[in-house]
Amino acid sequence: MSTATEYGPSSSSLERDARQIHDDKPASAGDIAIGVIIGRMSEFFDFFVYGLASVLVFPQLVFPFAPDRLTGTIYSFAIFSLAFIARPVGSVVFMTIDRWYGRGTKLTIALFLLGGSTASIAFLPGYEQIGYWSIALLALFRLGQGFALGGAWDGLASLLALNAPHNKRGWYAMIPQLGAPIGFALASVLFGFFVANLSNEDFLSWGWRYPFFVAFAINVVALFARLRLVMTKEFGTLLEQHELQATPISEVVRFHGRDIIIGAFVPLASFAMFHLVTIFPLGWMNLFGNQAIGAFLLIQVAGAAVGIVTIILSGLISDRIGRRKQLMICAIVIAAFSFAAPLLLGAGSFGQDAFVIIGFGVLGLSFGQASGVVSSRFGQTYRYTGAALTSDLSWLVGAGFAPLVALILSSKFGLPFVGYYLLSGAVCTIIALSFSKALEVQDNSRRGR
Repeated sequence: MSTATEYGPSSSSLERDARQIHDDKPASAGDIAIGVIIGRMSEFFDFFVYGLASVLVFPQLVFPFAPDRLTGTIYSFAIFSLAFIARPVGSVVFMTIDRWYGRGTKLTIALFLLGGSTASIAFLPGYEQIGYWSIALLALFRLGQGFALGGAWDGLASLLALNAPHNKRGWYAMIPQLGAPIGFALASVLFGFFVANLSNEDFLSWGWRYPFFVAFAINVVALFARLRLVMTKEFGTLLEQHELQATPISEVVRFHGRDIIIGAFVPLASFAMFHLVTIFPLGWMNLFGNQAIGAFLLIQVAGAAVGIVTIILSGLISDRIGRRKQLMICAIVIAAFSFAAPLLLGAGSFGQDAFVIIGFGVLGLSFGQASGVVSSRFGQTYRYTGAALTSDLSWLVGAGFAPLVALILSSKFGLPFVGYYLLSGAVCTIIALSFSKALEVQDNSRRGR
């Protein structure tokens, strides 16, 4: 079997040797599913450890000169957004590494960079120790997280989808999405433990650093779990058949530019809501709420558990009514929730808890199928790269600035503007889904002629 394409070698010689070694160890669908969940969980754990610290730690550690806590949190959320800007750049660079040195090399570099950037934050001196260098280092490490995440796209979710029976595509599409609430729950439990059991001085001095150390260990475990699957015969066969081949970005844009734009807006409602039920409410509670932060983190863990259940339900529902129809219904539900969200957030502890639980429930139904629809319009040669690029743009537009924008709007104009922001994401999703369906009908008509 040839191992080279017009774009360069699809595997390094070491990867081909590794696949021969693992030739008698085929990967089952269950193995792939576990590998995908572990991989996604590690990525989201890294991001949520940072996200929680951007509320609980960095405003005081890195921005103590801010005139008030609100301004410090806004500065912190601005740094939070940098990773989503760096992620598409990382995808472009790591796709080149993938084409020339192989998937295993790309994943190893990306995950060590991701884990290293996260662990480095654990050693970050505060503004009082090194001044503005503390801000510069935090921004650098956050950019490193985003850049590395662009290279963590491994194709395992595509491999899982390609092995899915026709009547179980929704079920298989939701499996990778389980990693997000699991990663968030683990990060919240860790921070909740230290917040609840340490004084504020000890937490800001050393307690907050432990979750960042844990992140590096989780990344190492995830790396080996994913490399084990990447080195299997099935993955190598699909890679050589161009099912999971990295192709030049310019070529993907030339052939699928329209699909990338539409695909970036299809999951916008889900991705916008993603940070509005995780990072933003914690920031709002920390600034304006009357609940203990440790207790509220446990409420968010309960919300994540609800999200896991509804993500699983999304797979069952999607296989019955179709993915596009489900996403359309969920976008309408999110639009309706956008009017209730400000009322719940402003209704005291009970309302805020309800906002998190209900929000996670709605999010799971939508988020469970959001990524699956992104890659559905790409042909096999362009699916791997096209899905990665589309996902990067979706997260950048839909989620990257959500905590920052929501906090600025709510603090300056009131909580109803958080609902308007969420509503705009839902409207974009509805329009993109309608446009995607019209184009699909048009394309099918042309093929019929």
